[in-house]
Amino acid sequence: MSFIIPKEKMRSKKKLFILIFVLFNIYGLLCGAMYFFQENLIFLPTVLTKEHVYKMNFPFEEINLKSNDGAVLNGLHFKVENNKGTILYFHGNAGNLQCWGELTEFFVEKGYSVIVMDYRGYGKSTGKKSMEALYNDTELWYNYAKENYPENTLTVYGRSLGTTFATYIASKHQPKNLILESPFYSVEEVAKSRFPFLPIKMLLHYKFPTYQYINDVPCPITIYHGTDDKVIDFQQGKNLFESIKSTSKQLIQIPKGGHNDLVTFSEFTDTVDGVLEKN
Repeated sequence: MSFIIPKEKMRSKKKLFILIFVLFNIYGLLCGAMYFFQENLIFLPTVLTKEHVYKMNFPFEEINLKSNDGAVLNGLHFKVENNKGTILYFHGNAGNLQCWGELTEFFVEKGYSVIVMDYRGYGKSTGKKSMEALYNDTELWYNYAKENYPENTLTVYGRSLGTTFATYIASKHQPKNLILESPFYSVEEVAKSRFPFLPIKMLLHYKFPTYQYINDVPCPITIYHGTDDKVIDFQQGKNLFESIKSTSKQLIQIPKGGHNDLVTFSEFTDTVDGVLEKN
């Protein structure tokens, strides 16, 4: 006895097989893209020539620090006489010091000396990126700041991607305070929220686990985050804040604030002076 499968069923099974095959390959391509091109998703640097001359509105000194692996890290040091304190500023994931230097002049105008740097591959900075190398570089900048100013006058400030570096280095030392603008709990959690269908934990080698360092920070911690942030969701900052066990913490929520415009809101401008003066 033989069974004959109708042609219609054969065609349906063939279509289903083709569909599964195509979806499987698309999924594989997405996993591959996440694994091999994650640097392109996380880091958006603009490179500058070594001959580039920075133009700022306040006097500054251009500095270069050399890491153990030979990377040369470029930074700007705005020196203010009789300053109110010093800010060690870790910037976001795009651009370079030409734009970030101008943005940090907001604090220079308030009477603070500022040290701001470009990460590896940004602006004039060189060196191969890795999560370990980027965290280790923060030590060079903190030591430079301590060589020039008393540690109890140092505010460590991180914005967006820079919040993980600021938190890490603050957890290793005794700065005056830590300010985080638009932080994330971890890049792994950000990636999971955007690509819930991918095995992020297996694919991501830039996890940047800010939450692992936040509870070792010995100084007051202030978080600024906009509720309409489309780059790093407000919930990321809230989750990070709620994970802090210390009572010396503050979350300043900015209604309708986005990712790059918090400085235009009164919730920021009316409070930042008091935050910077915290002991």
